[in-house]
This record gives sequence, C-alpha cells and structure tokens, in this order.
Amino acid sequence: MSTPQNDVSQSAFRAALLDGSSPVPDGLKDGAGNPAARRFDVYRNNVAVSLTEALETGFPVIAKLLGPDNFKHVAGVFLRQSPPSAPVMMHYGAGFPNFLRGFEPLKSLGYLGDVAELELALRRSYHAADSTALAPDALAQIAPERLPEVRLTLAPSVEVIPSAWPIYDLWAFNMIPGAPKPQARAQDTIVMRPEYDPAPHALPPGGARFLDALRRGMPLGAAAEEASANLGAEFDLGALLGLLLSHGALTDINHKEDLWTA
Repeated sequence: MSTPQNDVSQSAFRAALLDGSSPVPDGLKDGAGNPAARRFDVYRNNVAVSLTEALETGFPVIAKLLGPDNFKHVAGVFLRQSPPSAPVMMHYGAGFPNFLRGFEPLKSLGYLGDVAELELALRRSYHAADSTALAPDALAQIAPERLPEVRLTLAPSVEVIPSAWPIYDLWAFNMIPGAPKPQARAQDTIVMRPEYDPAPHALPPGGARFLDALRRGMPLGAAAEEASANLGAEFDLGALLGLLLSHGALTDINHKEDLWTA
C-alpha cells in the first residue's frame, strides 16, 4: 500500500488508521494504482494490535486490574486520542496516566492513574542516565554537627510518586507472588535503580516531601525539618537515608572541606 499522496490527506489517513469504525479514506490506492480498502483494513488492525500490545507491555498492572477485554477497550480509546509521536514504541504511553485519571467510565477506580504513573516511572528509571552511587558509609565520614549543612544529589534514575492510594501495595500484589493484599491508605513510592533493573519501594511517612526538598537544593537539616512537619518522631531520617544509600539513590554530597571528620 502506497503512502497517501494528493488524493488522500495525511490527516484523513491517520484518523482512519487509528479508528476502526471510520471508513477507508476515499481515493486510497495500492502500489499498482488499485483500490486498497482490504489492505488498509489489515494494516489498520495490525497498527491497533501493535499499539495495544505496547501499552500492555508498559502497563502490566493496569492490564491485570482492568482485565483483558476492558484493557483492550480502554487502550483503543487512548490510542485514537493519543497516537505515537515518535517511532520508538518503548516510550509510547507517556500520557496514559493522565488519560486514566480523566476517563469518565473509570472514575470509580481513582487509583488507576497513580498506578500507571508508577509503571511509567519504572520505565523512565530504566532509561535514565547512569551514575556513580555514594559509598554506603559516605555520610558517616562527615562530622555529625555539620551533617545538617550538606546537600545531597539524587541519582537520575530516582523517581518519586506521591499518592493518596496504596500504589506500591497494588503494584506488589499484582507483580510479586505472595505479596499481601493492599490496605486502604495513602502511600508514596520511590523507584530506584541500584544496578540495571529499577524497583519500587514504599516510602516512610514524610519521605516524598524530604526527597522533593533535596531536589530543590535544600540542605539535609532543612529538608528533614520540612519533611517532619506535623509528623514528629514518625519521620525516621536515619531509616530513609539508609534506604537511599543501600539502593544507590544518592550520587553526590556538596560540602565544604571542613565538613569531613578528621
């Protein structure tokens, strides 16, 4: 089938290609100049199947939560509204979380958008730039009284997903055999990539606020104060730093030379 030229506009061809209910564009011909309606239908079906499979690969938890038939229907609506903007299918679906949040038939399943955001974050983390992690004892080399002054840099592969839903539990229940059933609670999640494969982890209370403060350039002490507001002793800075260091999420310490212990 030839690329549409004068008698079939690119926009009409594209619209019909992504909508199985649309008629074959008038004037569409194959390479020999013959009508190409049947070949177009086959091509249209292959495109829809390929894009649906790309979404299912990128959002396996959403596919499980919706079930095969519902997922295919939802994917069909999405791909007609959001066709690929680049030929690399590994990046397709960046708008899927927001689509799910605004898709009226799924309004009762408000957690779907955030779960999709977590799955998208795993993909972004996988393709993020490599970095060299701090040694696990890096902070121990700094004089305790000077620790509040240091500024920590997060690895490019770190993704943080705040949520009012138990998105880590939902992800784990569908992806990890034997994981417990999700409980009704808000749950912020961090994605880290210590080596090659990223993995999500539930953040402790205040964790997302702390990481946001670090990204905004706040020193350690001020970031901890901001994160612990209204939490008090519930915010465990030591446990959070241990989580970050053990999973290669910190890459640099900005400090003065006199911050280091003798």
